[in-house]
Amino acid sequence: MQAKGRVFKYGDNIDTDVIIPARYLNATEGTELAKHCMEDIDKEFIHKVKKGDIIVGQKNFGCGSSREHAPLAIKCAGVSCVIAETFARIFYRNAINIGMPIIECPEAARSIEDGDEVEIDFDSGMIHNVTKNESYKGQAFPPFMQKIISAGGLIHYING
Repeated sequence: MQAKGRVFKYGDNIDTDVIIPARYLNATEGTELAKHCMEDIDKEFIHKVKKGDIIVGQKNFGCGSSREHAPLAIKCAGVSCVIAETFARIFYRNAINIGMPIIECPEAARSIEDGDEVEIDFDSGMIHNVTKNESYKGQAFPPFMQKIISAGGLIHYING
């Protein structure tokens, strides 16, 4: 599996309330959630993001409330992967459960800048910043997690 896209970069402690504001949690459909993804931190995000683009965060991405709505909103907005220095554990698990690829890589999170074009090889964990011609070694998913992501999430994997 691979991804390639333009980067939207955010800082430390991007919490689930910023990813998808609580006022929209009455929606359960991913397409409806996606319309409001990141709007409290970046009002133009949903108008600029294209299928395949990548979010880069710093430390503790996805902290806050435990809700699958956050990674679902990101995935349904067209984002192909989130790279961060570290993830909140519950966000990490929720992302895998809904089939949203995420990679921890402190070096990439610090070096990649907003607007850079990035390619990711999920099998190896390699991240290539096309804009800067730099490569970083992220943490590859174990094979069973790759199968869950490829299936589109845990439910599809189990029912597959």
